Amino acid sequence: MHRTDLIAIGELATRTGVAVSAIRFYEAKGLVAALRTGGGQRRFLRADIRRVSFILIAQQLGLSLEEIAGELARLPAGRTPNGADWTRISTGLRARIDAQIAALTQTRELLGDCIGCGCLSLRRCGLYNREDKAAQCGAGPRYLLGDRAREIAEVD
Repeated sequence: MHRTDLIAIGELATRTGVAVSAIRFYEAKGLVAALRTGGGQRRFLRADIRRVSFILIAQQLGLSLEEIAGELARLPAGRTPNGADWTRISTGLRARIDAQIAALTQTRELLGDCIGCGCLSLRRCGLYNREDKAAQCGAGPRYLLGDRAREIAEVD
């Protein structure tokens, strides 16, 4: 390894747009690893520019730090992730994003309708009835949890 393969924490912060304190936090969480100089200064591999960038993207996608750590643990240490690495990661992320889109789409479609929460307090609530049939299927927003109004009506 050459000296030019290593960068200071300040340069990593500048290149990624992340505060030095955030890089220290990522290091404490095991997301990046610093080498130390004889004087105790942190030095990072240039490949860590991409690792930190991946952390930022993954956070914007809603991944937890634990999930991000799991993805980063599968990457080879000391090497910049390549196309095959990214294809594997992005395939898994795509499935997660598709599931989030499906859940958000369902929520958007139900916003104007009753969600089966049993509130019975709104005059326009489609659930407004004395028997509260949705509640017979369990607690919570029954329609958002997957129950259908037709199925609930058939429970009787």
